[in-house]
Order: sequence, then structure tokens, then C-alpha cells
Amino acid sequence: MAIAVLGIKGCAGESKQSPSLTIGLNTWPGYQIAFHGQAQGLFQKRGLTVEFKHFDNQQDNIRATLRGYQDASFVPLSEVMQANVTEEKPEFILVVDVSAGSDGIAARPGITSVKDLKGKKVSASLGTISHLILLEALLKHNLDFQDVEIVDIANQHGIKQLQQGKIDAAVLWEPDLHITAEAVGGKVIHTTADLESIIVDGLATSSSLIESKRAELIKFIQVWFEIMDAIDANPDLVFATVDKELGLPPGTFKQDYQGLKKGDRAMNQRMLIDGRLNDVAQQTHQLLSEDPRHGRIIRNDVKINGDLFSQALQNP
Repeated sequence: MAIAVLGIKGCAGESKQSPSLTIGLNTWPGYQIAFHGQAQGLFQKRGLTVEFKHFDNQQDNIRATLRGYQDASFVPLSEVMQANVTEEKPEFILVVDVSAGSDGIAARPGITSVKDLKGKKVSASLGTISHLILLEALLKHNLDFQDVEIVDIANQHGIKQLQQGKIDAAVLWEPDLHITAEAVGGKVIHTTADLESIIVDGLATSSSLIESKRAELIKFIQVWFEIMDAIDANPDLVFATVDKELGLPPGTFKQDYQGLKKGDRAMNQRMLIDGRLNDVAQQTHQLLSEDPRHGRIIRNDVKINGDLFSQALQNP
């Protein structure tokens, strides 16, 4: 995602009051949509003071939550499952988006499908979302993880190496995905819209924090659904608000938010209550465990907790 956060505006950290909730996030539209709630005073109306803290690295983000330096993290489920084991047990309490086209694989000319990647070099940062995107694409096309050589570099380096002809494909996200494919004269051979993706983003916290700040977390979830409702009712206002908060040209955030299935009530019902997220966690664990090149330990103790979601619906 090509959005650059030069400073998080509208954060309640400017207030003299201590924040009710401190939440970590990185540069991702599925998380930054929450800035609409700040700008429109939706958190304040429920008596919440929320501070957002920016992280470049998602492992630093979730680690800060589990060590008690902040209250929660906007983070992919797969990153929570790779967090260092601590005394605190992580719990996933809200789904904020599911990738449905925002992420994919751009390839050089001559490569027209994922099956053509066999024996080829593909850039993906091991253990991260890009690695998981590649693994689920290979699985869909009946390829083994050993069928490709992963070049373990960040997205921007992957773009450069693809342009220089040093690699055959790169796992990227929009808008870089299609821009890069066009620039090299190749094509996008896979996106997360091609399958029911396990690339799921959400809100994670620790078990002890849920006990101490249950009321605040429930209020946050209620505001989250107000934001989701606002996207349906007046999307132009929502996206324009976030553009302004991030200092972006008009229309930028609307484009960047495309390709995501938003985490509304129906999505969370299916994920948290009906069991889909347990399936996602199981598939994620299997794929990352089968390809040990990332060198991380994959946790199997992340609790999928739908209780706060259910309580948020009782008193909307």
C-alpha cells in the first residue's frame, strides 16, 4: 500500500486526558478507516478517548500489546499466530477486513499463471502476509512450497528486482500490484479475489486486558460498526474524511480501500461466531508450519473470542 503516514491526525493523544484505549496499527486502509471515527467524534460520543500508535513492523505492534505497553493491535491473524510466546495469551476479538483483491502476485512477461511459477524466483518477505499470500496461491494451483524459490525481501525491493529482471514475480499489494505488472510488461497472475482468502485483519489484545477494559473494548467495537454503517450510507464522506486525516489527495483512500471485504456485523458473525475464523487459523497454521523457511514458531493458542462482539450487539 503506497499510503505514507506522515503523522496520525485526530488522535486523542492530543488531549490532556489519558487515553481510554491505546491501539497499535500500521499503514493499511483496513485499519486507517477508524480515523473516520476520530474525526467525526464517534468515540467521544461513547465516552472513549482513543490513541492510535503507528508501527512499521507488525511483530513490534503485537508484541507491544502482549507486553502491556498498549491495549490492542490492529493486526493480521497470521502475525498474531507468530508472536513470541509470552505469559499473556493473545485473543482475536474483531475482524476488520478480509483481503479480496488488494493483494496478489505480479509477474514478468511470459508468466501467465501461478502454475508457471514452478522453478521460478518470487519475492516475498518470509513469515509475513506476502509469504502467506504466495502459499495460498500455490496451494490453490496444486503446487508445493518447494516448487518456487522465495527471495526474502520487502515489497519495495521486490518491485525493483522485478523491474531489473532479477526475479520472475513479486507478491505485492495495491496500487503497486497492477502498476508494477504494467511497468514490466507482464500481468497480475493472482489476487486474493481468486479464492476465499485466509488473509484476515482484525483487532487483537491480551486475555488480561479483556478483563480490565472489557467495557472500553465493547464501546470501541460498537463505534467500529458505526463506521461500517457509514461506509454503506455515505462512502464518499467517509473516504474523504480519511483522505483529510492522512493528508492524501482526494479520492486516494477510496481507491486504496477497494479490494477489501469490510468487517461489518455479518462478517464478524460468520468469522467469530459461526466458526469461519477457526478454519482460517487452522489453514494458516498448516501452511506456515509446512514451509519452515520463515524460521518462526507458529502458535496454536490464539483464542478466537466472539464474546465482546456479541455483547456489543446487545446494546448498540
